[in-house]
Amino acid sequence: MFPITQTQTTFESGKESIRLDCFLPSGNGNRFPAVISLHGSGGGVAGTNAHASMLAAQGFAVYVLHYFDRTGTTFADKETIFRHFPIWVKTVWDAVSYVERQPQVDPQRIGLLGFSLGAYLSLSDAAVDTRVRAVVEFFGGLPKEMRFFMRRLCPVLILHGDADPTVPVEEAYHLQKILEKKNIPYEMQIYPGAGHGFDDEVWHDAGVRTLAFLQKYLAA
Repeated sequence: MFPITQTQTTFESGKESIRLDCFLPSGNGNRFPAVISLHGSGGGVAGTNAHASMLAAQGFAVYVLHYFDRTGTTFADKETIFRHFPIWVKTVWDAVSYVERQPQVDPQRIGLLGFSLGAYLSLSDAAVDTRVRAVVEFFGGLPKEMRFFMRRLCPVLILHGDADPTVPVEEAYHLQKILEKKNIPYEMQIYPGAGHGFDDEVWHDAGVRTLAFLQKYLAA
């Protein structure tokens, strides 16, 4: 277990100032694998921060990305998502560019962790950004339009509830088919009866799987 320091910093994307909540393990000059975490359409980061603290204590430099800052958004409905999605993906790209330059980060070991809308953004960036080595996606998917732009993908952990009324579990199976077709390693857990967002028991299991997956693909 590593001691953690929590700070906030900013970087520029599209001439806007974007906040990053930083959860950094202490390591006497060591370079750590990095994880950029993306919240969902509600804009709240409480759940993402809990995962960030857990991962930082295990030796990951974690950055919670306030990508809504790019567009002045506080909550995203379908129309807002349709209008701003490409801008947010570019913001994720710029966040990777910022994080890879940080002295405590190993730029060869960067992953994305996305929740719902954040999962869609994470997978969309990973489909074109070779710097992303792993993605953990919670109840999201890969936009079908990305088939026109996809250049690659990296190992993915898929976590989804089969009773999700917001993002149907079919999104998880669609992503699974793409990964299998492209021979890309993945792990997948579909939780029976779970909806959009998990209860405490499922959150715990998903957290254990997240840590193991990121240790496998980023920490080695």
